Amino acid sequence: MSLFLIVALPFLGALLPGLMNAAGRQAVGGVTFTVTLAAFIGLLTNLPAVLAGEVVQTGFNWLPELGLNVTLMLDGLGFFFALLILGIGLLIITYARFYLAREDNMGEFFTYLLLFQGAMVGIVLSDNILLLLIFWELTSLSSFLLIGYWKHLEAGRQGARMALTVTGMGGLAMIGGMLLLGNIVGSYDLSVILQNREMIQADPMYVPALLLILLGAFTKSAQFPFHFWLPHAMAAPTPVSAYLHSATMVKAGIFLMARMWPVLSGTPEWFYIVTTAGLITMVLGAVIALFKHDLKALLAFSTVSHLGLITMLLGTGTAFGAFAAVFHIMNHATFKAALFMSAGIIDHETKTRDIRQLGGLRFLMPITFVIATLAALSMAGIPFLNGFLSKEMMLEEMEHTYLFGPTWLVPALATFGSLFSAAYCFRLIGHTFLGPKRDASSYPAKPHDPSAGLWLPPAILVVLVVVIGVAPFLVQDFVILIAKSVIGGVAELEVKYIKIWHGFVPALFMSIAAVVGGLIVLALFKPLSRLWESTPRPEAKNIFDDIMAAVLMYARALIHPLHNGAFTRYGMILAITVVAAGYHAWVTGALGAATREVQPVGLVEVAGWIMLVTATIGLAAMHHNRLLALILIGIVGLMVSIGFVFLSAPDLAMTQITVEVVTIILLLLALNFLPKQTPIESSVLRRVRDVVVAGAAGLATMALSYHYLLRDAVASPISDFHLANSYKGGGGTNMVNVILVDFRGFDTFGEIIVLGIAALLIYALTETLLNGPVRARLLNRIPDHPLSGTQHPMMMVVLTRVIMPVVLMVGFYIFLRGHNEPGGGFIAGLIVSIGVVMQYMASGFNWATDRQRFPYHGVIGTGVLIAGLTGIGSWMVGKPFLTSDFTYVRIPPFQEFELATAALFDVGVFLAVVGAVMLSLESFSRLARRAHVRDSDDPMDVDPSRTDVAKEGV
Repeated sequence: MSLFLIVALPFLGALLPGLMNAAGRQAVGGVTFTVTLAAFIGLLTNLPAVLAGEVVQTGFNWLPELGLNVTLMLDGLGFFFALLILGIGLLIITYARFYLAREDNMGEFFTYLLLFQGAMVGIVLSDNILLLLIFWELTSLSSFLLIGYWKHLEAGRQGARMALTVTGMGGLAMIGGMLLLGNIVGSYDLSVILQNREMIQADPMYVPALLLILLGAFTKSAQFPFHFWLPHAMAAPTPVSAYLHSATMVKAGIFLMARMWPVLSGTPEWFYIVTTAGLITMVLGAVIALFKHDLKALLAFSTVSHLGLITMLLGTGTAFGAFAAVFHIMNHATFKAALFMSAGIIDHETKTRDIRQLGGLRFLMPITFVIATLAALSMAGIPFLNGFLSKEMMLEEMEHTYLFGPTWLVPALATFGSLFSAAYCFRLIGHTFLGPKRDASSYPAKPHDPSAGLWLPPAILVVLVVVIGVAPFLVQDFVILIAKSVIGGVAELEVKYIKIWHGFVPALFMSIAAVVGGLIVLALFKPLSRLWESTPRPEAKNIFDDIMAAVLMYARALIHPLHNGAFTRYGMILAITVVAAGYHAWVTGALGAATREVQPVGLVEVAGWIMLVTATIGLAAMHHNRLLALILIGIVGLMVSIGFVFLSAPDLAMTQITVEVVTIILLLLALNFLPKQTPIESSVLRRVRDVVVAGAAGLATMALSYHYLLRDAVASPISDFHLANSYKGGGGTNMVNVILVDFRGFDTFGEIIVLGIAALLIYALTETLLNGPVRARLLNRIPDHPLSGTQHPMMMVVLTRVIMPVVLMVGFYIFLRGHNEPGGGFIAGLIVSIGVVMQYMASGFNWATDRQRFPYHGVIGTGVLIAGLTGIGSWMVGKPFLTSDFTYVRIPPFQEFELATAALFDVGVFLAVVGAVMLSLESFSRLARRAHVRDSDDPMDVDPSRTDVAKEGV
């Protein structure tokens, strides 16, 4: 199966659970299981190639200029992690189907789960670090949804926010590190980066890149000092905890360190940072886990500890350390997922996770007892279980690792961490299942083993725990294959097989000391617990909360004075900053001699400039009179249009003049609901300040423009390219139109989408006004001036209906000529909009609406859809999105003419413009109609004696 399909299946499948929610829990769980099973089988189809040592790669170049290639890679390491994600995912889905209560929205849960699953598979199969970063952030977002799934729990919401904050901040740091790494190598493809170890480690940016990447890995995998978020994520449903913290999310950071091991490891910086962080996390997590009374909290901190163990092994930089790390990732996934699911079973059946309320459950829940005990003993490192094998390897590696001088320090701390690891495992078994037999009524709920749907998934994992522990030769070749993918040829892997008995080596005595010491610590648990409770110690959560509160306080202190809603303040800050930066550049820079002469200025140009400046100054001085301000805006727009004509830019002139007409009409309608004058809101001193700032910005802009126009450009302007390729590449002689629909068609596509969104927002605001308290004010509004007795003058009615066909013909003509002469879809859309607007103005809203055949929402959508499908059509012939094509045809007796795909795109632009303008007009018209027409559907207290309310809307 294609790697693309393996990654895409969970994302596509995420659409199904919500749609099938009404079909029942069995259907939702079944479709989720089927989607994951399909991806799992697809992954297995690539197993022969992986076992043969091949690297399966697929992809295509999306944005090669930016280095963003959509490429996927499957080697031993990627296959191993994808196997864990999808394989354990199948068990978690089965478990969750029986775990979740009936009131839980199972469709929503499985939608989030599949989104997370797809993001994790995307991480481990990505061959481009930019693509990997996208999936990385998707895991943070989807895990936020999973952890906070139980929205009614404050702990769940807080745990989700904490996880998102910590992992999100680490993700931002990792983005910086990955970009540095890509710049060092000159490629963002992992397959290229992993071949340039010497280049990366010799570069001066190696250390910054290393620190930033490790920050992302440490936050995701809960390494000290970022370990605190993971236990608080335990407020999530147990299937989430079992999935995220055994095989997926927290393993993402481990995967990243393993993936980047060939190029980042082997330096003192890597060794000291990674090994130290892992060792501290291992010991600290184990000690804290022992004294937790909540089963899931104990398991959470045990996860922290074991993640530290794996990180420590990767930090050693040796091939054996990487081999042991890979083997422990496998073992940890099996016994930890089984333990989390066992804890969920206990919680599900007894209604408590508090170990102090449990004990003696081996008599009431024998199946759960066997499953949990075997998994816990494996985690403790007891022989003939898989955890023992990788723990022995860890102790063997630590016995040869020297950190900060003393040769005994690392082995002693590793043994100490293993001792507490054994102790909390023994406590989990002894305080939960052992002890005297108790009556079932002494528990919060009557304990009993659940149905097979809950105990079978962890039982399957425990079978693997035992089989691997007894017969490690079954997986040794696979583990060696994975380890070789990690070390990538940097070192020779000397391990030939995994052994249960290594002889009387130091690791054996360290292991015995850990197990015996764990039993002693368990025997002394009560006094140690009292000592732990009485000892003052910092709480990471409290520190995090204090830091977040301080950041929020300082952010508010900084933002509130600046971001207070006053546009004048924003404009002033921006203007002062730009002028100051420009002045600094002017003073410190060197300005070359002028290469052009000032062209002569005639009386016409001076007169136009005086009119433009006068209208602008008048607008600023008399803006309180809104109608006068609107007239002055129209004058400014007209003068700008004339300026475009003078500078030989007819397309811009036509666009400007049509936009002016449409916007003036819409603004006139809006003025109908506003006072004609606004009070003076600023003091004289503030207005003087604004004049000074605006004047400085204006003078600076004028000086920049003046000096720029007197000098030739340093580089060739892009217009040269457009002039040379407009006809040859786009088939049109009107360069402006070719730019809009061809060279920069994606910009135009985005603009019509924004235009449509703006019109829909105006419509939504209108709906809110008409259905809210403002509606009553509109219904009872009395015009401040008598309305005209003739609202629709006959002359205007007849004239607009006569010229409507002419307007449509002109619009059609402007549309067709746009590719070679001034015109195009945008201008044609505005012209037709003006013609339709005139019908509303002349004959009224009711008359025009009764003759409306197509909803304006649909016109906008159709336009965007046509433009989008035109762009997608280029994919069918292997071209980038919105690549246009053209040809010339001759149909007798007509002369030869051009057919271009850009014309279809222009149709979409035309429809989007017409729909947006008319939807905005319709929204304002509906407001006006509500203001002047009695609404019989709304029983308002309107005085029937009022005669000044018009009977018909505009």
